[in-house]
Amino acid sequence: MNPKRKLLVTGAQGFVAGSVLAQAGPEWEVHGISRSEPARPPQRIRWHTCDMLQKERCAELFQAIKPDAVIHTAAVADIDFGESNRELAKQVNVEMTRILASLANESGCRFVFCSTDTVFDGEHAPYHEDDQPVPVNFYARTKVEAEKIVRGLEIQTVIARLSLVVGLPLLGAGNSLLARMLAAFKDSRLVTVPEREVRTPVDVITVGLSLLELAAGNQEGIFHIAGNDRLNRVEIARRIATQFGFDSKLIMPQEPEAMRGRAIRPRDVSLDNAKARAHLKTPMRSFDEGLSLVREVTPQLSI
Repeated sequence: MNPKRKLLVTGAQGFVAGSVLAQAGPEWEVHGISRSEPARPPQRIRWHTCDMLQKERCAELFQAIKPDAVIHTAAVADIDFGESNRELAKQVNVEMTRILASLANESGCRFVFCSTDTVFDGEHAPYHEDDQPVPVNFYARTKVEAEKIVRGLEIQTVIARLSLVVGLPLLGAGNSLLARMLAAFKDSRLVTVPEREVRTPVDVITVGLSLLELAAGNQEGIFHIAGNDRLNRVEIARRIATQFGFDSKLIMPQEPEAMRGRAIRPRDVSLDNAKARAHLKTPMRSFDEGLSLVREVTPQLSI
């Protein structure tokens, strides 16, 4: 019997990482790494607590685990928080990536880095993998810098640019836009949504499966992991309300400029997912299909 391949997932208590960890098959020996241990770590996942900005501690972990592949999801991903906490955002998004990428390069393991659709300025959508990033906020600038680090490695690497990820946590709490929106709908609270921002939303289950496939495969370069539909944020919210049986009148469109304390966002960062559809077995889905999949896989969490 062939030994299991070892997979190391960073940011293991996060939303995207939870999807990866929950869906990893028996072919993997799965290791999760985060700053703290969850209250109830899943039995089949080997959990490690570590400040990944401490290179010596990270090096010890790499030496002990000897991963065959790394999926690096850990990030300061809140755009508004990153804008007002720039030093922390740069340390986590850039320097942590530099440390992990260097260790992966030294060990020769495969490296899958999670980036974002917001590396683009939003004025020339839909975007292809070879389009030039033009970031308009600090979070996006850190991701562009991290992408450059990953592209400079000598090992097999993949940059997975994720579009707006929608779903419910498959493992742990995570930071789920859908969960917050459904909670507001349930309480009959208005949900304020910027109306002129366009994305290609993708469900969290498809994202997790795509990252696992990229970790196991031999693909290289940049992949856009995105849904098949170009939708503005109001359309996204209305489809969520319809899918989960709530009144779309609870959705209140608002001009982005009127939303106080909100960092600038690109207008339209819809991604072309033709490369992912051509090279991955994991299907890219329409938004409605993605929401249906979320309800099917996480029925106990569907409010």
